[in-house]
Amino acid sequence: MPRTESTMFKYICLLAFSLLPMQAAAADPAEGRWKTIDDETGQAKSIVEITQGANGTLSGRIVELLAPSRPNPACDKCKDDRKGKPITGMEIIRGMKPDGDAYSGGTILKPDEGKVYKSKMELLEGGGKLEVSGCVAFICKSQVWVRQ
Repeated sequence: MPRTESTMFKYICLLAFSLLPMQAAAADPAEGRWKTIDDETGQAKSIVEITQGANGTLSGRIVELLAPSRPNPACDKCKDDRKGKPITGMEIIRGMKPDGDAYSGGTILKPDEGKVYKSKMELLEGGGKLEVSGCVAFICKSQVWVRQ
């Protein structure tokens, strides 16, 4: 039984649509690699990779230390599950949620102090920079990170 052109077209369309992902998750604009800049010295300190979890929250992990004070430093001052673990590879941003054009509700760890702060983030300059703040009560300190 010969196939008609319309039947062939249907098979081609079906094949094309079956090759597409069922549901492509949109990447969050804050996802990617960021060079952290020390707010006091202005020097680049590390590269942090921000990713979005299945639940929609963002987390950030140090993937490279640019000028470590010693080889393979660990978070000796940490008081949680990160205590004594290597800083390279460590998750320092946890539970950050989109909040309009910014992010909030998460925490950030400052490994050299071992302290965890409430955090918020905001994309700047069309997504080329990220302002990251760590807060205690109403006092916040910010750094501006640069997209890699």
